[in-house]
Formats: sequence, C-alpha cells, structure tokens
Amino acid sequence: MTLRRQSGIRLAKRLDEVGFSDIVQIRNKVMSMRSEGLQVHALHGGEPFFETPDEIKFAAVRALVGNQTHYAPSSGLVPLRQALVNKLASRNNLQVTPDEVLVTVGGSQGLYAAFQSVLDPGDDALVFSPYWTPIGDLVTGAQARPLLVPTITARRNGIRKTLEQFSTPRVRAIYYNTPQNPSGLVFTRAEAEEVAAFARERDLIVIADEAYEDLVYDGEHVSIASLPGMLERTITCYTFSKTYAMTGWRAGYTVAKEPFMTALRKIVLYSTNGVATPVQHAMLQALTTPESVIAARRDEYRKRRDLLLTGLNEVGLDCNPPAGAFYAFPITEKIHKNSRTAAEILLDKAHIATIPGSVFGAQGEGHLRFGYAIPVKEIEQCVEALRTFFR
Repeated sequence: MTLRRQSGIRLAKRLDEVGFSDIVQIRNKVMSMRSEGLQVHALHGGEPFFETPDEIKFAAVRALVGNQTHYAPSSGLVPLRQALVNKLASRNNLQVTPDEVLVTVGGSQGLYAAFQSVLDPGDDALVFSPYWTPIGDLVTGAQARPLLVPTITARRNGIRKTLEQFSTPRVRAIYYNTPQNPSGLVFTRAEAEEVAAFARERDLIVIADEAYEDLVYDGEHVSIASLPGMLERTITCYTFSKTYAMTGWRAGYTVAKEPFMTALRKIVLYSTNGVATPVQHAMLQALTTPESVIAARRDEYRKRRDLLLTGLNEVGLDCNPPAGAFYAFPITEKIHKNSRTAAEILLDKAHIATIPGSVFGAQGEGHLRFGYAIPVKEIEQCVEALRTFFR
C-alpha cells in the first residue's frame, strides 16, 4: 500500500482575502468586443485624455542618451526630491525636507507602503466609501480590516460624528482621499478639519491620497497634512499619472515624517529599490510645467464633465456635478437597481462601457462610474448612444 503524502505547498494566508480588480475584467470584455469589430464607447477607464507632453518624454530620452541608466538612490534623486519639496511648499502648503520625500513607483506603491508600514494584523482602518477599488485589498493585504464610512452619510450627519459611529478600539488609521475616485467628491476645508480633529483626539494616522489634487473644479484642494498638528501623523501619497498624463511611467512620491519615513523606505528598498532613473529625470522635467498649462487642462476636463453631465441628466440618469477628478457617478435606477446588471445592460445594448458602483464598496451600489477623461468627440458619441438607448 502506497501512502500519498499531502503537499505542503500553499500561498501565504494574508493573500486569501486579496482579489483582482473587476475593472480589469471589464477592460478585457471591451477589448474582446472591439476585436469583433464592434464600436464601444469606453467610459470605464481612468487615464488622461492627452498624451505625455513631448518635453517630458525628451527628458527621459536625454537621460538615456546621457547614460543616466545606473542605480539612483533608492529614495530618489536628490534634485528631484528638492524640486518636490519646492512644489509641496508652493502648492500644498507643506513645509518638508528632501529626507521627508520618497520617490515611488506610482502613487500605488506609496499607498501599499503606507498601509504596510502602519497596520498590524487585527488592526482596523477607517475608509471613506465609495472608495478606489484597490484600497480594500491594500488594507486586507496588511492583515487588517477596512471599516467603510459612508461619505454621503458623513457629510449629512457630520464627519466626526460618523467617524465615531463606525470606529472601534482597533482603529489605527484613516484613509482620506480628495478629490475622490469614483464620486468626484471634494472634501471642504471644514470637513478636512473635522477629520484632522478626530485623528488628533484618537491618536490616529491619516493616509492621504491626493492623486487628483490638480483636478478640482468647485472649491479648493486642501492637503490635510497642512492643517495644524497633522504633518507628523499623515502619510501623503501623490502621483504624476493624472496631472501630467504619465500613467504608464509609474511615477509617484510619498511625503511623511519619522518614524514613518524609515518604514516607507524599507518597503521601497526591498521591493523595487527605487524608481527607474530615466523616469526620475522625466519627473523632474514635469515639475517645470507652468501652472497656466495645468489650469488649461483642468478647463478641458471641466468642458468634458459638463458635456457628459448634460447628457446623463437629459436621459434621466441623475447625477450631481462632481467637484473634482474626472468621473461622473450617476444613479442607475432608470436602467436597473443593481449596478452590475445596469453596467452589463449598457455595455451589451448600447456598447457603453462603465464601471458598476458596487466594486467601489457597498456605498457605491446603485451607481455607475463614467470616466470622462476622453476626447470630446467620444463623449458626444456616448451621449448620442445614451439618447438612442433610452428612446
């Protein structure tokens, strides 16, 4: 009789609750439909409508030709970190040193490093919801638990009161995203101050995601770390992806004081050992972009927002104007109460690709995310497809 030995090969248990993005599955279906020759109105994505500017690309080329292809400091090139210090002072009201800035592989690595640095197994993290889909997995990947705080409820009933309602003794951090993906909501200064006061009183760490900092149409962008007593308890994550159309470059940076910075550096050192050197030269060039150019692009996004909103509301998909980012988040009830079903119907019948709100947390159910960071002509075609669908 032969005994069969049970294999001891297994994955780490901390990955059991970590999944893959539903957005990728939708993207794959869109590509499949297009390969069949179908026209698909792609409003499911989250990339800028313009290409990386030539001067940024040329900076990377010059770095390559000039043999700037060797190891850079794992924390980032010193001139780049100094340029970021200057940007943070002028545009975010943050007074930091180069040693308090860490260059990362996109904003995503900064967020990953932040959660890994401050959350222990069994900890809880408050997450304003609906939220960018990877956040829940980043928290559970640190063997912690995301506690979803309904943003609309918090605005209606009071930020601090709602945070208190959803808090537990195990809460260690708050994920704070403004402008928000997927809703386009922008927290006001008064609301930021409420979050800050709660964090100070409970001795909590704030992980701030400011990916869309330059895309605010109504109100102002307030970096929560700039508020009194917050710089020392906030890890702020930024990206070049949205402002400079550098999604594929994987260029970002994170700002924090000690003891957080040492932990963040360890995560970067033992994962990627830094960002590709030519990419850092491109980042340095991007930071010289005049504010007038950034403002002009913001106006282009506003034009797209208003065009899409007019079309959505015209056909009965009620949608309040998003104050920031480049997403609209209308109610799906006229199509179907279930957002996944609504997204499937819209894609199959009208060939309009959107993202079901449920993938952004339970508070996103009943909504669809339409991304309007696309050419104006494509938005016009989508609006016409909506009119045809609802006739």
